[in-house]
Amino acid sequence: MSFRSQTLLWVAQRASAAVLGLCVVVHLATMVYAVRGGLTAAEILARTQGSAAWFAFYSLFVLAIVVHVPIGLRAVLGEWLGWRGGSREVFLLLLASILAFSGMKAVFGVFL
Repeated sequence: MSFRSQTLLWVAQRASAAVLGLCVVVHLATMVYAVRGGLTAAEILARTQGSAAWFAFYSLFVLAIVVHVPIGLRAVLGEWLGWRGGSREVFLLLLASILAFSGMKAVFGVFL
């Protein structure tokens, strides 16, 4: 892999980590606020359905996961297992696809 490609992966990993950090803080703060306010899970879901803002937020959350996880796992598989080459890249692409599909399925299930 070229130096440029490695640099782009490094930047994508760090940028997605920043987005994930922010998303986790917003998600947890919202959940704590809602639960302390006495809302049940059903009431929370009723308030989020149809909300374009929350749909966009959780879609961004899923996108950050889809970028972050395969890049990090790529390094782990290479360093710990010595797994390099095309088969690793195909596996990671498949994993990213599964994460995207299942994550967006959950988002659509909650918000639409």
